[in-house]
Amino acid sequence: MENDIRMIALMTLVDVLENDKYSHIVINEVLKKYQYMSKTNRAFFKRLTEGTIEYKIQLDYIIDCFSNTPSKKMKPIIRNILRMSVYQIKYMDSVPTSAACNEAVKLAKKKGFYNLKGFVNGVLRNIARNIDNIKYPDKEKDKVKYLSVMYSTPEWIIKKWLSDYGSDITKQILKASFSKKKTTICLNTNKTTKDKLIDDLKKESIKYEECEYIKNALRIEDYDYISKLSSFKDGDFFVQDESSMIAVESAGIDTIKGDNILIVDVCAAPGGKTMYASCKLKDRGEIISRDISEYKTSLINDNIKRCDFNNVKVQVQDALILDEELINKADLVIADLPCSGLGVIGQKADIKYKTSKNVLEELVQLQKDILNVVKQYVKPNGVLLYSTCTINIDENEKNVEWFTKENKDFKLESLDDYISKKVQSKTSKKGYLQLFPQNETIDGFFMARFRKIQC
Repeated sequence: MENDIRMIALMTLVDVLENDKYSHIVINEVLKKYQYMSKTNRAFFKRLTEGTIEYKIQLDYIIDCFSNTPSKKMKPIIRNILRMSVYQIKYMDSVPTSAACNEAVKLAKKKGFYNLKGFVNGVLRNIARNIDNIKYPDKEKDKVKYLSVMYSTPEWIIKKWLSDYGSDITKQILKASFSKKKTTICLNTNKTTKDKLIDDLKKESIKYEECEYIKNALRIEDYDYISKLSSFKDGDFFVQDESSMIAVESAGIDTIKGDNILIVDVCAAPGGKTMYASCKLKDRGEIISRDISEYKTSLINDNIKRCDFNNVKVQVQDALILDEELINKADLVIADLPCSGLGVIGQKADIKYKTSKNVLEELVQLQKDILNVVKQYVKPNGVLLYSTCTINIDENEKNVEWFTKENKDFKLESLDDYISKKVQSKTSKKGYLQLFPQNETIDGFFMARFRKIQC
């Protein structure tokens, strides 16, 4: 069975690393397809695929130290057999080195590369003999190369973070991106209480702990499939990172006055912010939750129906196209916009390989274009919340600077009245906050709060 798992893992890696598919989607589809496998075997598959993707740059570096053929010139199947095998040798103590090598040879033969089985075997056994003596780049002579290889992150991202945030924060970001985070869930206060949810989790032997910044959030672990938990099926909670909840907190929904409040979430899928906002809003108004396609809105609808949020209306709408009926109507616009996602590479490691400088430039312009449209929905004295799940000054602070300069009818407003004192900073008082990823807790996230001036 283990060899079957390795074959499934190999083809998953080819899909992600060679065919440019998204890791979280492919891995989740495989886990769903092979639900009949034991929890141990699924855990092995998940660890092997996610770890290989996470450490791709470092694994290629190690392979290149021992192969006369550079990894980038190898056949994709062979390249990924070697990657996943080196990962097992270096990072999976439960796998004997001999097993990693032997199973790699079997995979090469099964995929029709019988003539390369000797090459695969030779490279891997050489690596195995020298795994503790590999010469990595000198961190004093070439800091960028060293950090790139040791934390398997493209050099251009390392250079940008060092330039924008300095050495200490860059190292914090890199280390945190490799920490294994527990699943963060948010209590559906419309359906249950925190005490009852905790009791239900205990009944299903789920380990939990309190979150640091949001009182109605928990971190859980040791579950098999989250969708099989009774409390999940009953809609008593939804999955959302604490950093994303902090962004919604900064919108100050509790402080909005009135009984006919309108909130518009313009790029809402899969619906986490919409649902947290719904818990905050209760029966005091309505949330219009939108995204660009039927597929994306179906993700929102699935969550909304499971959790029974009756104050949410889901719509397909391109955020770049102005909806004239909403001009000056919204008390709050949540604009959590498409971004490079560099704040969540701990959960979706392939993001760091898919992003480029050109993509960043395009995203910055897209964010500006969307903001120019959706700002028109904010009523006088209403609030525009701009957020991203990235760590990039160009998409975050510089976009805030641009928006403030171009829109004199909006002003930044302090976040400190709405968010936990534990996350407040020098900039949160000015109206924006960059959260950096923290070990085992929160992702990287950015938020800015604008008030539309009443003329």
